[in-house]
Amino acid sequence: MHKSLAIFLLGGLLSTTHIAIGQKTSYLIDIDKLYIDATDQAYKNIKPGDTLLFAAGNRDYLLIKNFQGQPGKPIVMMNTGGEIIIDTDHYYGISIQNCRYFKFTGTGDPNKTYGIQIKRVANGGGIGIGDLSSDFELDHVSVENCLIGGIYAKTDPDCSLTSVRSAFTQYNTNIHDNYIANVGNEGLYVGSSSYWGQTVNCNGNDMVLMPGLLEGVKIYNNIIRYSGWDGIQVSSASKNCQIYNNTVLFDSQSETDSQMSGILIGGGSKCDCYNNYISQGKGDGIESHGLGGYRIFNNIIFDAGLSFKPNDITLMKYGIFVTDISVQKDSSFYIQHNDIINPKSEGIRFSSIKSKNNLIASNVIINPGNFDYYANGNTSFTGNDAYIMFQYTQSEAIIKNNYLARNANSVGFSSTNMQLPFDFKLVAGSPLIDGADIDKNISFDFSGFTRPYGVKSDIGAFEYDFATPVEIRPIVADNLIRLLQNPVKDFLFIKLPKNSDSVIYLKVFDLNGKLILQLKQSDLSIGNQVILANVSQIVPGVYVYTIRVGENISSGKFLKF
Repeated sequence: MHKSLAIFLLGGLLSTTHIAIGQKTSYLIDIDKLYIDATDQAYKNIKPGDTLLFAAGNRDYLLIKNFQGQPGKPIVMMNTGGEIIIDTDHYYGISIQNCRYFKFTGTGDPNKTYGIQIKRVANGGGIGIGDLSSDFELDHVSVENCLIGGIYAKTDPDCSLTSVRSAFTQYNTNIHDNYIANVGNEGLYVGSSSYWGQTVNCNGNDMVLMPGLLEGVKIYNNIIRYSGWDGIQVSSASKNCQIYNNTVLFDSQSETDSQMSGILIGGGSKCDCYNNYISQGKGDGIESHGLGGYRIFNNIIFDAGLSFKPNDITLMKYGIFVTDISVQKDSSFYIQHNDIINPKSEGIRFSSIKSKNNLIASNVIINPGNFDYYANGNTSFTGNDAYIMFQYTQSEAIIKNNYLARNANSVGFSSTNMQLPFDFKLVAGSPLIDGADIDKNISFDFSGFTRPYGVKSDIGAFEYDFATPVEIRPIVADNLIRLLQNPVKDFLFIKLPKNSDSVIYLKVFDLNGKLILQLKQSDLSIGNQVILANVSQIVPGVYVYTIRVGENISSGKFLKF
């Protein structure tokens, strides 16, 4: 571990104590510095691979500009000495402009899951990353109580023409392990929603400018609660995009038309969307308006749109909604292994005719709200159309081995009451076991266990194994710290890296950041690359865990029932 080179900025002068090992140095940014520009004389010595340490304490806002790392040598920007708290009447909390190859992280305090906390932005959004920024990672930051959105990561085209599609691509956008709550617009807004062009007035003339595309997007392990608009929106992400392991609760609270979903795959995007938990929102669970050629699988969608105008059946909301907005001709959608419970109107509405050879298979759809209306009302539909609805007869899809039911009594879930908290894991004798037919290269379930485990994969988001203890079941082969079996009842099962013999600490926080449980190694049962932590005393809800294994820190969320 390298020592620090401390740089104190006093009255605009640079005072340094140089202690450096190798080529990496750390720079302490004092609490009174709100504007950090790499072109200023004070920062001219900062090199790729260096670290900016932002002193803990209260800040009004923070603006960071023009820092450039290199591939494999990002400039790291992080808190030190405790939490950074931003509570402001400004129009943003944190703005990062024209920066490339950087990591902005709130992991500077091992006792805090979110070491950088934006508590309030009265006149704007929480975090904005733009102005030609690219190749970045944003993690372990909390954003709350913003007038508009939580986190924005996009560059809009302007009259300089430096950010139009032919001139700019946003590469390697990695946003994970953040907490966003009570924001007026989108929780996460990634990429331009104006995929087909944006009208900009330049010197008195309106011009249609094409925004840059995104290549390489990973959105995972984020928690979004009470967003006014979509929980997560990703647009113009044309290559190598993944949206996974996120928790989205109570989306679309402002009931704004065309801004109502838990997760939205926007125009121009090609994103696999999997292992997300979406619950109690007023919008559709997942909206797909992208290019096609991607998978939507292993998602749990509960009560999608159920609280939106419950007495007006004409205002429909769906578990999964697929459209032709930007579909490439003859591309395909693969919708598999999703658990969709209590959608307001229909389980899956498929409104694409440009796509071909689509697959809708091995999903569980329970209690779609329009069943009785279609069965008994003055419509041309049957009750079963409420499970999977094709808006157009020209749509092409293979429909196989979906489990459709009015209630959960026959499904073989651990819970049957159709209310939260709900345990989706399978019990012995469930008709879902070994019931799947076709998999599109889906090798794991919602908990990270391998598929198939039995003769064939199981229908729905979870694989069942009655014979093998959880702690020794086969799991995805990687060297990551990973939570197994989510939701949980009495124990957390966490996979460790291979050959790990480091000291282990585990902490559990509620969604307000309060420490609920703290366990050291002697409190944990340690098996073959898996630890067991007793959480039976915790009340049902959504929680965040942080586990330290030696020098490695990992965090995530779990649903306790």
